[in-house]
Amino acid sequence: MLTQAESLTETESQIAHKLAIILVKEDTDVNELGKIISYLRSIVHQADAGTRFFKYLKTLVSNGKQIGHSDKTPGYYRNIDRACSKYLQNQQNNPHFLLKILGWAMRLMRYYKVSPVEEITVTEIPESLSQRQAEIAKVLESQKFQIDQVLDAKVLGIKGNKVTYEILETIKLTEKEPKKAASLSEGQTTKVKIVALKDDGSIKSVKCVD
Repeated sequence: MLTQAESLTETESQIAHKLAIILVKEDTDVNELGKIISYLRSIVHQADAGTRFFKYLKTLVSNGKQIGHSDKTPGYYRNIDRACSKYLQNQQNNPHFLLKILGWAMRLMRYYKVSPVEEITVTEIPESLSQRQAEIAKVLESQKFQIDQVLDAKVLGIKGNKVTYEILETIKLTEKEPKKAASLSEGQTTKVKIVALKDDGSIKSVKCVD
């Protein structure tokens, strides 16, 4: 569970979700956001931290080709700069607020990497989304999935030999289970084994082992 210090107000949650969704849809590298957060954390107690932070973003954009690790890095910097300028510029004088929101945005990016985001638009995020998904995002952040790892999964639906699972209350996967589908029922919890991972370490495919 979140502690009081870590919890978000509804307004803070809305901003964090909007940042995360925009950056995920633009395929921004969450690790680059993490590096930028580390910079802000290192100066957060200085009087001009907010101003320096936004200047730092502009510097990254201007010099992205020289300091980036790949051809995609300058684009990541531009995406982060645009999103921060749009949603956080008015909080420039509150660097602790910036740090809190960006930290949660990074966690939520990891959540949206493994949860469908295509149907959600930035203006349609429901208020009730906030605390529950923030908690799930924190859980996912701490997860290190491995091939052959066995997890609990809820059966959401069965169609022919295809079974839709829900793992950790957020990751939804539909798999062909020709040998298991007939013995499963919707709503039950079963055991699944990870058989493939995506490049970012999230789950790509599972198989029922019950």
